[in-house]
Amino acid sequence: MRRLSAVEGRAFEISRRFTEGQELLFTVRAEVLLGSVYTRDAVLDIDPDALPFYREQLTRTRTTIEQALHQYLPDVDSETEREHWMRLQNELSIYWSSVFPALTGDISQSDAQALLRRDVIPKRAGIVRISDDLLTLNLDAFRQHQGELAGIYDAVRQRVWWTSGLAVALGLGVAFVAARHAGRLEALIRRQHLQEREHKRDLQRLAARLVHAQETERRSIARDLHDEIGQALTAVKMELAVLERRVHPGGADAQLLAEVSTTMDGAIRTVRDLSQLLHPAMLDDFGLDVTLQGYIRRFSRRTGVQAEIVSDGMQDRLPSELELCIYRIAQEALTNVAKHAQAATCRVRLQRRPHSVLIAVEDDGKGMAEPEQKWGGASTPGLGLMGIRERVSELEGTMELASRPGGGTRLTVELPAPRTPTTAGGPAAADRGRIDEHAATLTG
Repeated sequence: MRRLSAVEGRAFEISRRFTEGQELLFTVRAEVLLGSVYTRDAVLDIDPDALPFYREQLTRTRTTIEQALHQYLPDVDSETEREHWMRLQNELSIYWSSVFPALTGDISQSDAQALLRRDVIPKRAGIVRISDDLLTLNLDAFRQHQGELAGIYDAVRQRVWWTSGLAVALGLGVAFVAARHAGRLEALIRRQHLQEREHKRDLQRLAARLVHAQETERRSIARDLHDEIGQALTAVKMELAVLERRVHPGGADAQLLAEVSTTMDGAIRTVRDLSQLLHPAMLDDFGLDVTLQGYIRRFSRRTGVQAEIVSDGMQDRLPSELELCIYRIAQEALTNVAKHAQAATCRVRLQRRPHSVLIAVEDDGKGMAEPEQKWGGASTPGLGLMGIRERVSELEGTMELASRPGGGTRLTVELPAPRTPTTAGGPAAADRGRIDEHAATLTG
């Protein structure tokens, strides 16, 4: 762009010089012709008083020509043009020296006319001829400069094309490299996303297996507590009852046996409660609704929180895995209420929908500023809440936790469920004998 600007500036300067040179040379020619006219008129005019006027006009014409030549001189470049200019200067000097004697009035009219024919007219023709030569030289110089400018324009144009081509090639190369790099990055990101999804699936599968293993272990421990330790304690209690009948009533031994029997009753209740907390066998026998009702009654007696359950459309059984998941969610939510909420009342709502099951646990406790924080005021989600989220995610459900300070907390979970009634997998035939005991526990 700088080269183009320089070329344009030079072209403008050449055009300006050519135009001014042409105008100045035309001015010289016109003034010389005008001077010869004044000289001729002065010779032909018979009035001697008119000579001062003609001399004044010739003086003005000579001044105009000299000023034009003075302006033209700095634009003379070539030696030939300078030579012609020097000849023009000499011819003009001779011309003026020939013209002014004819206007002095000292010579006769016939001599003045002879001077006009002999000197003035030939000198005028020579001046015109020299000015024509200068015009021709000026035009040739202008054409030469135009040719040089055309060559410069071509060189600049070629340079622009080469530069543009190089820039386009470089741009294409940069774009190709950038595209390849972006493609590699995109492929890397895709691989990372695939790895992350695979890791997430692995974690979900691992979490599901851990939950399954945990539930299996709980079921086994609960069965061992109930069948082994519970039956052993029951047998001991029966032996104590036999001993109580054999000892003398009111004696020290009878009082000691009564205290041991009371302690044994507490141990049996503790074992039964632990068995129910680990895995409620009545969930397999009676279903989710009855099991939750029994758990909530025991929860109210144990914690002092007035809890109730409202169920809607839960007449049909759900898949055993889904019933266990809902039971654990309710169990963990109620545990958080007892530990952190400082609530007086709590409500559990269980609703069967066309394609899902809704469980909501709501309390009137102190609430929390951030719903995602752990119940009780911690700045990060608790393990219980994380466990609930894992269970919900495993079954592809939704979870919502809403709370405000002093306004209580509401946990809402919705899990997909088949609409057709499903009979949950029950215990073995040998375990059916515990139904009466579970029913007695529920009513108690």
